[in-house]
Amino acid sequence: MATPHINAEKGQIAKVVLMPGDPLRAKFIAETFLKDVKQFNEVRNMFGYTGTYNDVEVSVMGSGMGQPSIGIYSYELYDQFGVEAIIRIGSAGSYKDGVDVYDVVIADSAYSESSFAKVAFGYTEDVLLPSDTLNAALKSSAEKLEIPMHEARVHSSDVFYRDSGKTWQELEREHQVACVEMESFALFANAKKLGKHAACLLTISDSFVTEEVTSAEERQNSFTKMMEVALDTASTINF
Repeated sequence: MATPHINAEKGQIAKVVLMPGDPLRAKFIAETFLKDVKQFNEVRNMFGYTGTYNDVEVSVMGSGMGQPSIGIYSYELYDQFGVEAIIRIGSAGSYKDGVDVYDVVIADSAYSESSFAKVAFGYTEDVLLPSDTLNAALKSSAEKLEIPMHEARVHSSDVFYRDSGKTWQELEREHQVACVEMESFALFANAKKLGKHAACLLTISDSFVTEEVTSAEERQNSFTKMMEVALDTASTINF
């Protein structure tokens, strides 16, 4: 059952997987929130764990950085391991005044210049959507936990550093994007192709507007609000 990238056997991965980019964030979530934890993957140090949250089986696994990386891991989880839903929990840079550092954003859509979806599946649109069912469950969990969230379109970029093309101000204005990250468009494409569920929760780690930033340690250990929302959803939704 193992793939070249995930060294797990059938039954070791839950139906719902939380997927941060950083494998150390996956380790932190497993050690902090889950009970009876067992590690199912360490290939390439892309750590994956399964445990229980509120007595319900939940898995968490890193995705790495960028659309090709999450594209590989999420496709295999969906296609080879019977995963029904993946909730990306990542960091993002704010393009918008009022979307501040440490705020939580739930993606209602993902815009990208990426060729990922076109090359992989022939999809030509530059905006892809998450699962309505999963987003509704996440919003319900956030309301129950009294954790405020912005609901907005996100920009899934293929590049971290750029000195050509459109500015972030132009992207925000022309495509109505509130923040930038690097993975959700590919995740949504895989879910669309395979008939699965995908969603994206983000914590703002830095702001293009105010130039505020957080440290790598803060991003790894302190973005707990979106983790709690995702875990509550994973433990209550039924797939």
